[in-house]
Amino acid sequence: MAGTAVVLLRFEGCNLSCDFCDTDFSGTDGLGGGVFSTAVDLADAVNSKWISETRVSVLCTGGEPLLQFDLSLLQEFHRRGFRVLLETNGTVAVPGKIDWICVSPKSNKIPVQNSGDEIKIVWPQEDLDPEMFECLNFSNFWIQPRFDMNYKENLKASIEYCLANPQWRLSVQTHRYTGMP
Repeated sequence: MAGTAVVLLRFEGCNLSCDFCDTDFSGTDGLGGGVFSTAVDLADAVNSKWISETRVSVLCTGGEPLLQFDLSLLQEFHRRGFRVLLETNGTVAVPGKIDWICVSPKSNKIPVQNSGDEIKIVWPQEDLDPEMFECLNFSNFWIQPRFDMNYKENLKASIEYCLANPQWRLSVQTHRYTGMP
């Protein structure tokens, strides 16, 4: 979904403890953050972030958004005309009809959510073999270089993996190159 205009909705909390996570997913005091008592309140808050009359997409990510995201929130977003995009680690089943599902597994275990629009492997990961996910029902298979102090080496390893395994394509975090938050 690179290049798509979205409101980024980052949920706090995660059910995994990945040593390479680049997200501060604790707390609700970030820009636009807070605790919302109902799905209506949260959908209204997301709706207020658009700078034009056109409502396009809301990208729900985390931490792990499915620890809090539910069918009532999905319905509120759809009522407002949002296309709902979801990035999940795949450990929780998706409720309802999400418009775009990206699963990013973090272990050598078949995810509970084993179908969707894309699967994205952060690479390299110790004890994770992308081949084991190739039989799953995804339209796109991505390798994304792990963003840490070894990024250049990780990028090279990701490119080499994709060249050797053409089912997989390279994904880079465009916001890191454009200076977007």
